[in-house]
Formats: sequence, structure tokens, C-alpha cells
Amino acid sequence: MIALDASAADQLVIPFPPAPRTVEETGLSFDLLTALVLKKLHFSGELSGASLARELGLQYSVLEPILRQLKVTTLVELSGGGLTGGPAFVYRLTDAGRSRAMLCLAQSQYVGAAPVPLDAYATYMRAFAEAAPKTANRERVRDAFKGLVLSQRVLDQLGPAVNGGHSIFVYGPPGNGKSVIAQAIRHLLDGEMAIPHAIIADGHIIRVFDAATHDPLPDAVNASIDAGGLRDDRRWVRCRRPRVMVGGELELDNFDLSYHPDAKVYHAPLQLAANGGLLVIDDFGRQKCSPVAMLNRWITPLESRIDFLTLQTGQKVVVPFAVLVVFATNITPSKLLDEAFLRRIRYKILAESPTLADFKQIFERCCRERHLDYDDALVDTLVGDVLTPRGIPLRGSHPRDLIDQALSLADYQSQPRRLTVELLRDACQSYFVGEGEGDGSSVDHS
Repeated sequence: MIALDASAADQLVIPFPPAPRTVEETGLSFDLLTALVLKKLHFSGELSGASLARELGLQYSVLEPILRQLKVTTLVELSGGGLTGGPAFVYRLTDAGRSRAMLCLAQSQYVGAAPVPLDAYATYMRAFAEAAPKTANRERVRDAFKGLVLSQRVLDQLGPAVNGGHSIFVYGPPGNGKSVIAQAIRHLLDGEMAIPHAIIADGHIIRVFDAATHDPLPDAVNASIDAGGLRDDRRWVRCRRPRVMVGGELELDNFDLSYHPDAKVYHAPLQLAANGGLLVIDDFGRQKCSPVAMLNRWITPLESRIDFLTLQTGQKVVVPFAVLVVFATNITPSKLLDEAFLRRIRYKILAESPTLADFKQIFERCCRERHLDYDDALVDTLVGDVLTPRGIPLRGSHPRDLIDQALSLADYQSQPRRLTVELLRDACQSYFVGEGEGDGSSVDHS
């Protein structure tokens, strides 16, 4: 994950969902919460009321009537207690409780924070999308992309595209930083958001929060789940706005719910996991599914900002589509999509090849990062005597790659770690495809 600057991630865009105090306020059924309690006790052995509430992301006041009912029906029993009352009592399953827990697990093996109703999630995401800050001005865009050498024209296109919040198509020759541009857009997505551990739709639980995808923030608000007063709903996780990046491994199935038949639980697709943030589809056009099939799947979400997901029952559920999608490709757009599809991708940004001045600036920056002396004449020789005669166009990635290969050659030959014409010329021989010089047979494969 790319970390945000502290100034860009120091506040929530909208208030964090408040903690429910009663079963009714959770939006969940008494039976569902009872099943979660039984399954949690089945795997944990025994837990105090406070610990059980913490594990389920709820206030103890929500679980109190459930635990009382389980005691009355002899499904749980007390194995310990304390002077502070209900939250300190330690609960464990009886034999009858274990049998009931097994029946609950047969229906769903989900054990974790209580899910959030789909309606509550949709309401939150609609409010978030409306309130999301649009602060990409020239100064902030320049700062976000300070690690790249980009023309002002490109920067002036990126800012409005991010503020617009619609899809972006970044295209151009290979090696000009399209993937890095796409990833760096996250620096312009300000604010924090709440991401639910799971949502429930028509009785089906869908896991949303994923530690491998989402970037949670330190939780200082909920220091004690047992303390009184209004606190955040612990069924949600306070996170930085997400960034999900996929490439050539992408398949059309990745846009649909992933069902695990053994656990009887769904996992969120890519676009749902990226809601509120950024979804980068790198190497667009080289996926296992065709670009047309991909955009056919997204015609409605890209325009209406809602998505339709299909359950195992065939039933459709409607979820918010509040994600900034960035397509990055080195294939000419007209060869990938027709005009009707391109219209649905609002912003098209060309990652142009560097000028000679840009190339030198990139080269100097790469030298500085590697603690090397920069020699302007050396770059002139590289371009004039090697690249131009072989018909090799300048690319933004060439300085980094050629310097690294030249240094590897220097190490191999037991030479000092400094750049020379000979080392760079030899690096070009192993970096570029093609033997002929000046006959157009060289191919830039960067």
C-alpha cells in the first residue's frame, strides 16, 4: 500500500457510524446475533460478557438480552464472574449449547464481527461519495507526483480527473510510468473512511474488510468497549481510502461475489473491496477476459454508480459503486475499445514519452538516488551515439534500468561503481532487443 501523508489522512470524511446500544439498533435479527454468540463460544471455549462483545464488535448492552435468553434456555452457563456485574461474567456452552452451535455452523461458518446490514452500508457509502473532498489543485497534484517527471499538461489533466471521481484511462508507450501514475493517484484521495468487516444481504454474509487489501488506522476512539457513552460501531474498521491494483491475472469472475461453499460465506469482489478508493487495472487489454467483456460488465456501474451482484440462489443484490477506476495500458485505445465504450471512460490521459530535457532530469534523479555523480555529457553521448542511431525512442524507465544494469556490470568486472560510456553501451546491448544499428530493427521492450 502507498501510505498517505498525515495531512491527507487525519480526518473522517463523514462521521463514523455510532455504536448500536440495542439489538434493534444493529439492524440484525435476534436469531442471527444468537447464532454468532453460540459459534464464538464454541470456538473460544469460554469468554466474559465484555470479551464476547468485543469479539463481535458490539456493546455489551446489545448482547445482554441474548445471553440472558441463552441462560434461561440452558444453552450457556456461567463458569466465573466478577464484582462488576454482567460484562465480567464468564460464559461457556452447555452440551445442548454445543449441539445448537453445530447446527448454526452447518448454516454458516462465519465467526467474527457482527455484519452490517446492506442498507446501512449503502447509506454510508452514498453519504461518503457525496462528501468526499475534491482537493486536487495544481499545488497538490504537483506534490503527489513529485517523484515523477511529468509535463504540466499531464498534471493538469490528472487533477480534474481525480476531482471528477469517474473512470480514468491512462495510455501511452511502455516505460513511461503509467502504472506509477495510476498508483500515485491515491495520494490525492483525502480522508479516512469506515469499512465494515462484513455486510449481510438477504441473510447472506459477505466479507468486505481484508487485511491484505485495506489499511486500518490506529483506533484511539474505542479504547474500551465496556465504558459508557456513545462510541464508534466496532463492526466497522477505520481505514485509509483503499487502493486495489490488479494486472494481467484479472479474470471476469473477480468482479463477482466469491462463494465458499464449505463456510457458506461470500467474499467481496474487487470493486466492492475498493469502494471509496481506487481500483487500478494495470496492463488493461492483456487480461484473460476481453476488454469488451470487462466493460460490458461495468456499463451500468460506471454510469449509475451502483452494481448488481449475484448470489448462489440467483438473486441479485444492489450495492454502491463508489470507486475511482483507473485503466492503464500501452495498447492504443482505439484498438481495444470502440467509441461507445471509450465514452464511458470519462478521462483519457496520454503518458507521453519524455523530451531530451525530461530524460536528463530523470537520469540525474536516478543518479542522485544511487549516490552517483551526474554527467550531462555522458547522457548526450548515450542518446546521440547509442539510442538515436538505433532508432530507440526515449522512455521514462530507461535511465533507471540502464543505470542499474551498468552498475551490475561494474560489480561483475570489479570496476568502481561509476557510470562510463562503455558500461552504458554494454548495458544497452543486453537491455534492448535487436542487433542492427540505424536499420530500424531494434525493438524497445521496456
